[in-house]
Amino acid sequence: MGFNNWNSTHCRAEFNETMVKGIADVFVSQGLKNAGYTYVNIDDCWALPNRDANGNLVPDPVRFPNGIKAVADYVHSKGLKFGLYSSAGTKTCDTQGFPGGLGHEQQDANLWASWGVDYLKYDNCNNTGVDARQRYKAMGDALRATGRPIVYSICEWGENQPWNWAAEYGNSWRTTGDISDSWSSMIGIAHQNQALAPYAKPGAWNDPDMLEVGNGGMTDTEYRTHFSLWAQMAAPLLIGSDLRSVSSATLDVLKNTDVIAVDQDTLGRQGTVVSNGGGLVVMSKALADGGRSVTLTNENTTARTVTTTAEAIGLGGTTSYVLKDLWSKQTSTTSGTISASVPAHGTVMYRVTPGTPVPPPTGVSQLGDLAWSSAANGWGPVERNLSNGEQAAGDGHTLTIGGTTYAKGLGTHAPSDITYHLGGACTSLRVDVGVDDESTAGGSVNFQVYRDAVKVADSGVRTNSDPPLRLTADLTGGTTLRLVVTDGGDGITYDHADWADARLACGRGPAAGTHALSDLTWSAASGGWGPVERDSSNGERAAGDGRALTINGTTYAKGLGTHAASDVTYYLGGSCSRLTVNVGVDDEAGGSNGSVVFRILRNDTVVADSGRITGADAAKTLTADLTGGLELRLSVTDSGDGADYDHADWATPQLTCA
Repeated sequence: MGFNNWNSTHCRAEFNETMVKGIADVFVSQGLKNAGYTYVNIDDCWALPNRDANGNLVPDPVRFPNGIKAVADYVHSKGLKFGLYSSAGTKTCDTQGFPGGLGHEQQDANLWASWGVDYLKYDNCNNTGVDARQRYKAMGDALRATGRPIVYSICEWGENQPWNWAAEYGNSWRTTGDISDSWSSMIGIAHQNQALAPYAKPGAWNDPDMLEVGNGGMTDTEYRTHFSLWAQMAAPLLIGSDLRSVSSATLDVLKNTDVIAVDQDTLGRQGTVVSNGGGLVVMSKALADGGRSVTLTNENTTARTVTTTAEAIGLGGTTSYVLKDLWSKQTSTTSGTISASVPAHGTVMYRVTPGTPVPPPTGVSQLGDLAWSSAANGWGPVERNLSNGEQAAGDGHTLTIGGTTYAKGLGTHAPSDITYHLGGACTSLRVDVGVDDESTAGGSVNFQVYRDAVKVADSGVRTNSDPPLRLTADLTGGTTLRLVVTDGGDGITYDHADWADARLACGRGPAAGTHALSDLTWSAASGGWGPVERDSSNGERAAGDGRALTINGTTYAKGLGTHAASDVTYYLGGSCSRLTVNVGVDDEAGGSNGSVVFRILRNDTVVADSGRITGADAAKTLTADLTGGLELRLSVTDSGDGADYDHADWATPQLTCA
């Protein structure tokens, strides 16, 4: 989150040191910093057209008479971060031809690090035909070699499908060409970026370009749609208007903290299109508290009613949902229908929360992804899926105990106490505990797990020199789960305490007997293109657009239709023993098109693997031993030649449970 000057100034004379400092001032005075905006970035035209005698870039002395470091220092003095621009070519994109970074990667990176640069936007102009991956890897390596944390924004315009490779080198990648300040440009870019949701993940984001909010080419309604969709797509939010002169209406859009919270949600999922027809588009985004954000967008020129359901957006298991309109701030309840009258080119955005108190969903959930009832902490907030950095939210790092890193969990600091509502629905907790490696100078704590008022697990004293300890706890019948960390007896200094990979199992598995998987409710389902379909093939777009499941001429009445990459999870609760299924590429792919690999996992263990299957192959029967498994995962991946035509069927899947 931050600012970039290009959309409002391009290379005109008003782009200068005074402007940049003024933007930093406005970040603070107008509350944008408090809303989460951090980076003050400058774009092209900051340098002279030629390097100096030593080959170094030289700031334009007219625009930046005190140099770039002085500007960065000023931005840092406001508690903000500073970003810079270059291009992976011989020159940048402006017609005046400022020096690019191609062939000067380490020299430039070292210079920027010495100036205190925190962010690099690296463009794609004048690249002389050098391979994109080679060019962007070179700068990524150079930035890392400086030892300074610098966010790396790869601005490759989507020309070489950077979503397939850029996460290896950078933190975000442009998926399209440049945005302009018009409805047609903005909504067209949104459409392109929506389709790429499967490629986004924490630390690696699809970037549909900077915000145009406030530049005057769209209405306030259209700007609210712009901001809503960028947040729903977990996109970088880089303000592109001159904040020194924008209207109060523009600031109201940019400072909508409810919408910002969706963009910055710690689960890190990009929203996906649930339905799209007649210019009415519904997107759903999974959130860390177990709820969803939903955008109801009307792309037509007259008002329309847009409708979806809780089930369609991926929720279930309760009779009531709370809807908060993130623009009007009004709240309401629904039993399942989500609907609104939406103005022309408008978007209604809801945060949908299952009625409270609600037990965790049936299945195995990570505590770091669930909403707690209450949380108290010794220093700083309890963190989801990060260590506790003692100060502001989000200031921790990857959870690490004894050198072992964890993607999921809770970062705390003693003394801490966290409560979850179980409602008698859960059976067990499995968690690794220990002092986070962030505590290099000491730290000793005790972890305790309570089912209601009964202690059901105790770690004893753990220090910063101990490896992770696995705790298991029987939660059967419990109304609440409490996670307590106390000091180990030597004071609370350095007591950074992690609950890592905390897996909560809730609910009973399928009833005894043999079941068709398509008749059961999955815990989670994601598909590469379009939704996972029950008893029909995947048609890549809207729900129900497939046809009869057919593999090499044989049709099947029951099964699941997917498209790689896909992942479908069922909760077993330890009650099932066997899965038998026929797998193959659906004939919908056409001829020999499509090649995939099917895998069956019991918990995290692969128990069946199809090997490579193409559209020319007959169905293959897989059998998997699921004895004792809490979860069944059905995974389909591309076999290595790209995801085109990878329509993958799980046909006649028979699950046997006791």
